Amino acid sequence: MPKVVYVDTAGAERAIEADSGETVMSAALRTGVPGIVGECGGNSSCATCHVWVRDEFRDAVGVPGDLEEDLLELGVTERREGSRLGCQIEIDHTLNGLVVDVPPTQP
Repeated sequence: MPKVVYVDTAGAERAIEADSGETVMSAALRTGVPGIVGECGGNSSCATCHVWVRDEFRDAVGVPGDLEEDLLELGVTERREGSRLGCQIEIDHTLNGLVVDVPPTQP
């Protein structure tokens, strides 16, 4: 099973096992990762699953699509180059060890 590491604002890491095909958001909600709200249930309409993907994983997760780009532009408080919506990152074996930082607040 692929692992995803969520890092909170204090630097504490929480590594979880995720099923292939699961999203970064759904894995976080399933395991109670603090700071990931997922208010819209993964329908790409709220931006409450915003994460910052670490530099070394940006190419592997790809770039946001147009709708995600709009939500990131309008819906997050601190947009960074690695900003993505967790509901739009599907986990598979190529993302094993993916590290994402969880922002201090979600919109």
